Amino acid sequence: MSKSAIVIGAGIVGLATARALAVRGYQVTVIERSSKAIGASIRNFGMVWPIGQPEGKLYERALHAKSIWKETLAGAKCWSYEGGSLHMAYHQDELEVMKQFVEVSPYRPVSVLNAVETLEKSPAVNGKELLGSLWSADEMIVDPREAIAAIPGYLESQLGITFIWNTAISKVGYPHVYSGAKSWSADEVFVCSGQDFETLYPEEFSAAPLTKCKLQMLRLEAQPDDWKIGPALCGGLSLIHYHGFQAAASLPGLKARYESEYSEHLKWGIHVMASQNGLGEITVGDSHEYALTFDPFDREFINKMILDYLGTFAQFKSPKVFQTWHGIYPKMTNGKTEIVIKPESGVTIINGLGGNGMTLSFGLCDEVVGGTYQAL
Repeated sequence: MSKSAIVIGAGIVGLATARALAVRGYQVTVIERSSKAIGASIRNFGMVWPIGQPEGKLYERALHAKSIWKETLAGAKCWSYEGGSLHMAYHQDELEVMKQFVEVSPYRPVSVLNAVETLEKSPAVNGKELLGSLWSADEMIVDPREAIAAIPGYLESQLGITFIWNTAISKVGYPHVYSGAKSWSADEVFVCSGQDFETLYPEEFSAAPLTKCKLQMLRLEAQPDDWKIGPALCGGLSLIHYHGFQAAASLPGLKARYESEYSEHLKWGIHVMASQNGLGEITVGDSHEYALTFDPFDREFINKMILDYLGTFAQFKSPKVFQTWHGIYPKMTNGKTEIVIKPESGVTIINGLGGNGMTLSFGLCDEVVGGTYQAL
């Protein structure tokens, strides 16, 4: 007789966990508090982003996750674009970091392009004073709103996973989970509910090295005449945001210059990237504010800073913004990439992936369920 499992939360971590369980023969039930996932999993760029991960286990996890993404998206009949990424350089110190990164990354499909080669990759790049760029072939874009909505149907029809919607789990007491007077039981319970982890296990949440991050993002309208930007586009500030670039020896010097010239951007955790979905719309962001409680209001000046910096490296046929929003996700404060804990026998919490959820979740959850996970 097959084992049973309950997964709390139908965001990307919950979906990844449910899939990992089902392919190993579990009878899986996913319980989600809303009628569809509406949290951080749909409020992002849709970037599957191996270049942001340091060499070794995390980079390998990102590539494994990407392979699962491709299989899952094909099954769910969702759009994706494996178009790679470009980080633009307009100063010599930026270009030097990129060259060093390529030199110490022999296993990645990366190279430094000159200005002409960069402009051939994307018509959206601002060519004024452009020195070159870092090109990576690894990155893939999905539409998170489409994918997170469609994947449950695929998991249900192809892997036999049951989804229970509009049901908030208010208590876990293994082997049971409770929603008011209703309860369900299973051999294993996985809590994959983002910041709802705080509600279900408040003591564990308080004791964990976790905070929360609020990010602001924007979306530009579909570009006219089916105009495509090609790869995901990034400015220099992204070089100091992602841990993958710490392998470059001259990165501290670049960071020092940015701290002097872009102090206000760094105060609000701003680094700027752009990705285009299958409809031609362009997602732009983002900022990073850290606290346990946030006011619910977006800051217009942050959106303006994002758009102004965007203009230094990218120019689009239509710059019209038609949506703005913010997302909130738990984030580790100790430099780790996730937290995987067992608060009681039979219960596993997977949380704290921060901004790496789309990139790492499928790989991480496959490791956790498959018994190969080791904390880094």
